[in-house]
Amino acid sequence: MKSETKRRLRERCRLRTDIFKEFLAEFLGIFVLILFGCGSVAQAVLSRGALGEPMSIHIGFTIGVMMGVYVSAGVSGGHVNPAVSLAMVILGKLPLKKLPVYLVAQFLGAFTGSCAVYTLYYDALMDYSDGELFVTGANATANIFASYPAKHLSLLNGFVDQVYSAGALVLCILAITDKKNSGVPKGMEPLLIGLVIMGIGVAMGLNSGYPLNPARDLGPRVFTAVAGWGPDVFRAGGCWWWIPVAGPMVGGAVAACIYCLFIKFHHEETEKQEENNIQDQYGMITLS
Repeated sequence: MKSETKRRLRERCRLRTDIFKEFLAEFLGIFVLILFGCGSVAQAVLSRGALGEPMSIHIGFTIGVMMGVYVSAGVSGGHVNPAVSLAMVILGKLPLKKLPVYLVAQFLGAFTGSCAVYTLYYDALMDYSDGELFVTGANATANIFASYPAKHLSLLNGFVDQVYSAGALVLCILAITDKKNSGVPKGMEPLLIGLVIMGIGVAMGLNSGYPLNPARDLGPRVFTAVAGWGPDVFRAGGCWWWIPVAGPMVGGAVAACIYCLFIKFHHEETEKQEENNIQDQYGMITLS
């Protein structure tokens, strides 16, 4: 009886259209990413470094990305990043008509994840800031949610920074998920992608904190704008806000093209690989 009830409930709740399933998967995946990632930043900032440091933030985002991909990969492919989705469109692994749906899901998931971090740490935030929400300065808290450039960083250098770092991310993701390359054990892909995030964090995080992800940066930034920080979140850093949006998209597209030109186009065809395998096996038999 219980099994029948569960079956009926599942049938009622189950979506029939793939694109709706993929929307929910991407939404939930990036929600998890923001909850762990921005949550680790909040703990470090609001405790004034007592319960967090740069390495704990790297770990938070590593786990956030890893678990976000694990949550969503089986349904949507676990992109949780518009730059990755665009790269998959360029490679023909995602239909162009699905791209807007993925982008909206990722943006809304990041926005909602920021709301969750805000409510989780609301009392600590108010205690830290005495109720005043600053975008810049010694008591700034907007950087909990979105990236802001270091004082030494120009907009041009910041754009290059995002192209390089997001390009490195997409390039590594393509290598990890390429079954014709060396390959990884099934189910290990999210773990290795998380380690790539860790590597980028410790190697390329000085300039702006490696946002890498347009939805991860823009969604939380819009949230802060409406939650009390105001329009300064878009004016700060010489109108920095567009750099973590445009830079990763360019970097992801360039990385997809580079991977095709340098690696993907040089894989042997399946039939040729099978023929070589047969010849190798035959040679081994005759030599024995």
